[in-house]
Amino acid sequence: MKRIFALLPLALALSACGLQPMYAGGSDGVVARGLSSVEVPAIEGEAGWLVRNALCDRLGDCDGGAQYRLDVRLDDQLEGLGLLTDDTIGRERRTLRARYQLVDNGSGEILLDATAGSDAGIDVVSSEYATIAAEQTALENLARDVADRIVTRLALTLRQDS
Repeated sequence: MKRIFALLPLALALSACGLQPMYAGGSDGVVARGLSSVEVPAIEGEAGWLVRNALCDRLGDCDGGAQYRLDVRLDDQLEGLGLLTDDTIGRERRTLRARYQLVDNGSGEILLDATAGSDAGIDVVSSEYATIAAEQTALENLARDVADRIVTRLALTLRQDS
């Protein structure tokens, strides 16, 4: 019983700190409705296709007729690092950066202009197939990570605008 009374002031202090759940109200909440009203036009390249698909998975229906439009431009780079004694590359780094803008379709106003990015290290092995497969897997993982970062930032922006 003493423990309960000892934790009571902490519980009251935590409830007064102003923290609110991001997705309060579930699918009817402000953030969920805002995210579901974001259109994502096609993004150039393979990385663009992967990022758009990941965004659509998280946002819901990404096609036209939405309140907002998310314009995304990607920069996908693969660079060799770590030279071995025989002057071959032993490690690569794949970097995926996105510059994105959230545009209100009604007014044309840019509500958010930001960047997101992620990178991954890849071991270069003697099998060319294995190296190519590792590069592709890294790109798929980076696309999901960048999409997650974009959606999190969109949710924060839409929550503040409500």
